[in-house]
Amino acid sequence: MSAAAFEPKPSRTLNRLSATLRGEVGKCIADFRMIEAHDRVMVCLSGGKDSYTLLDLLLSLQRSAPVPFELIAVNLDQKQPGFPEAVLPTYLRPLGVPFHVIEQDTYSVVKRVIPEGRTLCGLCSRLRRGALYRFAGEHGITKIALGHHRDDIVETLFLNLFFGGRLKAMAPKLLSDDGRHVVIRPLAYVAERDIARYARGRAFPLIPCTLCGSQENLQRAAVKQMLAQWEREFPGRTETIFSALRHVEPAHLADPRHFDFAGLKGHAPAAMSEAEEEALDAARSAALA
Repeated sequence: MSAAAFEPKPSRTLNRLSATLRGEVGKCIADFRMIEAHDRVMVCLSGGKDSYTLLDLLLSLQRSAPVPFELIAVNLDQKQPGFPEAVLPTYLRPLGVPFHVIEQDTYSVVKRVIPEGRTLCGLCSRLRRGALYRFAGEHGITKIALGHHRDDIVETLFLNLFFGGRLKAMAPKLLSDDGRHVVIRPLAYVAERDIARYARGRAFPLIPCTLCGSQENLQRAAVKQMLAQWEREFPGRTETIFSALRHVEPAHLADPRHFDFAGLKGHAPAAMSEAEEEALDAARSAALA
């Protein structure tokens, strides 16, 4: 398949959408200081709409960025039966972006460990993360870029709230548990529906995530359906919820680890001077007159 097969027809609508997404991604990168001079950024490319969009926008921003940084696209071939291994290399070569395909048979491991009919996503994601972190450590990667978007973050908030009893979502920028890797999510301000529109307009050669035959995460599917219903009834609600994650008031929650409730003490009002008492009496008299 030639590179021309991936080139969409020019469209003013697509150009406007592209400009909007670049602006949102650029603002997110700036707000969280995600990319700095001479960073070596690894873009984790799964073959889905989100990671294609992430790479495409970062390549666009790289050309006009105020600081120089490198991009390398990395895909993990997990050896699922039927995985179209030629698709990503065929797409990436004409772009001129360095890329690497890690080959690791995590599929067999997951199928052996997880009972038939259960979702494979949890263990699969942990094994995938381990492989990507190892590659990052061995190749001088300073930032690991993931394709999670605004809807992913809000869905994760409700998953943790409803099923985990925690007020927790996905941070746009975080340090890995071992303290060795900085993970960034430049699409954190971007709505999934806009990514879907952009991916269609750019005609990305999508690879389905159902090759493993795993059932969809039913809890996430239920939360996604709930948020979609809310969005139909109250347009903009998802954006409002995400905004709330950026305006947290620890003193109005109930976690003593993040606010010193035990140390709260009242203070007696300072005594008024004679002049202040006279002024207060005068004001009261004037109000009653």
